[in-house]
Amino acid sequence: MDILGLFMIAGIFVAVSIVLDLYRAFSGPTVFDRVMAISVIGTKTAVIIPLIGFLFERPGLFIDISLSYALLNFVGTLVVAKYLERGELWSPYT
Repeated sequence: MDILGLFMIAGIFVAVSIVLDLYRAFSGPTVFDRVMAISVIGTKTAVIIPLIGFLFERPGLFIDISLSYALLNFVGTLVVAKYLERGELWSPYT
């Protein structure tokens, strides 16, 4: 088995685990479980993007896209967590 086949198998496993995380995102008992599941899905998507880059034989471009996506995922998770903690995103007095 060549290296591209291994990347394909790894991508399939990550995609299947994303489906399992979707179950947690829809049926999570609390909103924090749902936020965590969406964050995990974003992280796994950031892993799949370079795998697709290796399959298309253009890993450099896809790694840059993956890093940008991971940064947006992290910032988005922080914004949602702040909103859930305080009930507002910004206050001029804090």
